[in-house]
Amino acid sequence: MSARSGAAALAAAAVLPLFFGAGSVELENMVLAAAYVIMALGLNVVVGFAGLLDLGYVAFFAIGAHVAAHLGSTFWANAHLVVFVGDPAAAMPGIHLNFLIVLVLAVAATTAAGMLIGVPTLRLRGDYIGIVTLAFGEIVALLVANGRDIHFLGGSLTGGPSGITAIDKIDLPFVRPFGALDLRPWYWFALALVALTLFVNFRLRDSRLGRAWIALREDERAAASLGVPIVRTKLLAYGVGAAFGGLSGAFLASYLTTANPHQFTFSFSIFILAMVVLGGLGSIWGVVLGAIVLSLINNYLLPDVLASVPSALGLDFDLSQITSGIYGFLLVIIMLLRPQGLVPERGVESAAPSFVLETAGDRPGVQVRRSP
Repeated sequence: MSARSGAAALAAAAVLPLFFGAGSVELENMVLAAAYVIMALGLNVVVGFAGLLDLGYVAFFAIGAHVAAHLGSTFWANAHLVVFVGDPAAAMPGIHLNFLIVLVLAVAATTAAGMLIGVPTLRLRGDYIGIVTLAFGEIVALLVANGRDIHFLGGSLTGGPSGITAIDKIDLPFVRPFGALDLRPWYWFALALVALTLFVNFRLRDSRLGRAWIALREDERAAASLGVPIVRTKLLAYGVGAAFGGLSGAFLASYLTTANPHQFTFSFSIFILAMVVLGGLGSIWGVVLGAIVLSLINNYLLPDVLASVPSALGLDFDLSQITSGIYGFLLVIIMLLRPQGLVPERGVESAAPSFVLETAGDRPGVQVRRSP
């Protein structure tokens, strides 16, 4: 898709809320879809551009959400710090920073966390990287669930099983604070974040760093022999991908007004990874499409349109109980019928990915190679 076509698509998306009610379910699903697009584009940097399997991406969602919760709620009841925030948040106890400041701090925190998780994977390849990232995601999830018992700055690290609630709504300069009844400002703000994410993704993909990521994905040894700094390239991929996860996590924490352990499960990491695979590894517009399709399935088709199908067939279960199986089935179908994804990356429309087994010394590793 050309830049002009992309701009037209964003313009059409900006007008779309005018055709729905201010507090409609459709608009609510559109806000969630926009947040998922940001996360999927972030994971695409790691998995699609650099070829590094990441099964713990939910950790960055959790970190970004908790940065927003710590710096924009009454969680620290004994403190009273207000920075560029109006009423009613300004009159409440706790720490209340302007949401734009919260976004910057969430991006900084998750970038640091992403580069930190990248350090143990520097000497690993293939599925071993997936195991390390999976462990990191589970560690963060456990910290969130048990953080009430961890002393931190005179309080606790998290809200524990009940989470942290009553997180501040977005409060921007010269704009009324966002509310729960009118979702249009939420959607337009999320769309602005999507546009920013797309701009950064395109610039990075076509930059020297982006070409280094792609070389790393295709053949790490060849990339190293050509002078690509492997350590820095991998760490930057993790850091950039994590930053987008934190950006979306902080936004969702404010939108949902809560950050609790039930949101940060392993299945959510697979949900975002499925968007990347469905759309096409490395394909920016493909990942956007994959995120929208899976968001539509998750938030509309399964709970509303197809909810009565099991009972009509004489079965006694809820489709929400088997969503992971449904996503797995979709992935199998897409890999059989269109392995490059719905919108393949540039130059690989006719090339299907193949898995080959390589050995590095005495350590085997599975790598993805594209057929010539």
